[in-house]
Amino acid sequence: MKILLLADANSSHVQKWAIGLANLGVEVALFSFNRAQYDWYSQLKNLHIVYQPEANSDSISVFQKLGYLLHLSRLKKAIDLFRPDIIHAHYASSYGLLGALSNFHPFLISVWGSDVYNFPEKSFLHKSLLKYNLGKANRILSTSEIMRVRIQQFTNKKIEVTPFGVDIERFSPKPKTNLLFKESDIVIGQVKALEPKYGTEILLRSFALAVKQAPHLPLKLFLVGTGSLLNHLKNLANKMGIAEHVVFQGSVPHDLVPEYHNMIDIFVSVSIDDSESFGVSAVEACSCAKAVIVARTGGLKEVIVENETGLIVEKNNVEQTTKAIIKFAENVELRTAFGNRAREHVLKFYSWNENLLLMKSIYHEVLKVVK
Repeated sequence: MKILLLADANSSHVQKWAIGLANLGVEVALFSFNRAQYDWYSQLKNLHIVYQPEANSDSISVFQKLGYLLHLSRLKKAIDLFRPDIIHAHYASSYGLLGALSNFHPFLISVWGSDVYNFPEKSFLHKSLLKYNLGKANRILSTSEIMRVRIQQFTNKKIEVTPFGVDIERFSPKPKTNLLFKESDIVIGQVKALEPKYGTEILLRSFALAVKQAPHLPLKLFLVGTGSLLNHLKNLANKMGIAEHVVFQGSVPHDLVPEYHNMIDIFVSVSIDDSESFGVSAVEACSCAKAVIVARTGGLKEVIVENETGLIVEKNNVEQTTKAIIKFAENVELRTAFGNRAREHVLKFYSWNENLLLMKSIYHEVLKVVK
């Protein structure tokens, strides 16, 4: 089976799909608008890139004049060269439009979030483009049930849910091996880009209130990731007088993410935007048997069984988030019980290997129906 992915070569999620499918024996090729920052694809003989710009500065934006026509010409050459059985676009707007314009079938679209939450709200034209792209697809895939409902506003086609699971061997409970914190510290943490939609400022304000309300607890806040809010959050931590309790770790290599999850006692993901369609980092934390707090938004509330595998708070709610943090921080047995149940839930529903097999079975099914 030969699959041509239309997707960003620099997305860690795309890389994970491509490598995973290749390891299952699928021949995978990638067509990307952006040049890969490193040759992550070179270790597997059945995984390669059929098009990427010579340099990112040479990349033509798909929204620039004639951009789609130039990319479409390149895609058709890639199709002739690779001769795929299926084209699978990851992102319903940009890559989805390119795949739709190619008129190749079978054609699949995986919807990611902002492509159906934000993109169609820009204008009538954007909404029409999304409907056109989805209309050309032979199969539409969503990472969560809540996003499936959103997609149904733009198409009456069947939509399948294909969760973005985790490697349950890599993301597993391990002893803390770090020098950043004392053994007695209770570490509240997040592994996320520091961008507005992820609600990190809500977390920071909630943590500050927890420090004030529970001064007897040795609380630390561990923010793993970077982004446009970094300086703002650092300044806010100073202003609130909690800078000595907060560690801004910055970006870490993807292969070290499990280690950083295991430095955390209480994982908090309080996104404020429904476009977070799944909540990969929350599932990773659950797989590491961490006590988890999430906001009732997007796909986050789907990956947690409320009051069994984690606590759910209303979005933009500092008081509820603070209360949840203190509840877990004061009771190590409660954290352990929630974490163990969270791990069991991931093993049952969000194993990456099972998700890969589901995707491969969808490919086989589509080939039987379309060809």
